[in-house]
Amino acid sequence: MNTDTLPLSGVRILDFTQVMLGPCATQMLADFGADVIKIERPGAGDLSRNFFDQRSEAGMNNAVYSSLNRNKRSVEIDTKSPAGKQMVYDLVRQADVVVDNFRAGVMDRLGFGYETLKAINPRIICASGTGFGEKGPYAHKGGQDVLAQAMSGVMEKTSDPSIPRSIYPTTLCDYTAGMHLVQGVLAALLARGKTGHGQKVSVSLYDSMIAMQMQEAAQWSKHREVLNWAAMPLTGVFDTTDGALVVVGAFKANPLRDICTALGIEDLSNRFPDLASQRADKPYLQGRFRDAFATNTTAHWIARLEEQDLLCAPVRALSEALDDPQTAINGMLLDFEHPVLGQLTVVGSPVHLSDAPLVLRHAPPRLGEHTQEVIDEFGLHPTARAAE
Repeated sequence: MNTDTLPLSGVRILDFTQVMLGPCATQMLADFGADVIKIERPGAGDLSRNFFDQRSEAGMNNAVYSSLNRNKRSVEIDTKSPAGKQMVYDLVRQADVVVDNFRAGVMDRLGFGYETLKAINPRIICASGTGFGEKGPYAHKGGQDVLAQAMSGVMEKTSDPSIPRSIYPTTLCDYTAGMHLVQGVLAALLARGKTGHGQKVSVSLYDSMIAMQMQEAAQWSKHREVLNWAAMPLTGVFDTTDGALVVVGAFKANPLRDICTALGIEDLSNRFPDLASQRADKPYLQGRFRDAFATNTTAHWIARLEEQDLLCAPVRALSEALDDPQTAINGMLLDFEHPVLGQLTVVGSPVHLSDAPLVLRHAPPRLGEHTQEVIDEFGLHPTARAAE
């Protein structure tokens, strides 16, 4: 495939990001064809290089880091040194986008704030992902996925009051904010095509979690009612003889009747004809469901529920999902030979473009792998190298 035809071919991005929020965003932009140059600290680099695996060179290129940094180039720059700062400024003159996910104010303290970079290149787009926003009482608070879950109201909700509150076990906030950052960069690039000028793009973990609860927020603001999809009386996770399944009893005229038919029990919808009565006796209903599901296998009950056109699915481990033929058919796994780790499988892109399929142009880069290459390509002064 001619990579020059990729949607963002010709777009240059300076990537100061690390860990999850920023790297997942810049990786998607790289998958779309952007030339993403990862600016990394000499000898250390992205925090993900060492946080999950301490095994020397393999640790610096571990699977977690590699899952977020394909199709990028790595340059080591001491951004606190005069030579390193000059190197960044020279790169900015020839770049389109600068992305970071530091705390609010860090890029300004480094000398790379939007106003500074705009004076160097009026077309530059500066995109930042923070924990809580760039202004306000929490602007300088350390941002992290779990904190955003807690402070946004996401963690407070459970499917039942008897269930303890807990941490959502994957990076819900980081990924959501990262995808919002991608949207902001793409919108700013489109706007620049009309105006000729760049702009500042800002997203935060906190805002992304508030936005995710748009339905719940509207219901609370208007009626002071808590909307909790997981707590609906006909929805739940139920153990079977060989696993578990989930049922969503909604979006049908009489889902309770259909659940009872699938389970082979009496029609409880005569006793509980509406949502209010079902909510009032949710423990009884869920207990009846639980007792029935416990008598047979997951496959048995899935077949019975689907006969009634009910929304249902088996509860599976990630390993099972990765082995599912649907995952492969959807192109969600990318296999490649890593120069350090050997054979590696990572998750591909969830955005599928018919004329621009995902292409691995660069394996996740080793720290500073492309420093000299970028110096030569951009005509930078050699003394601006990070190690000098």
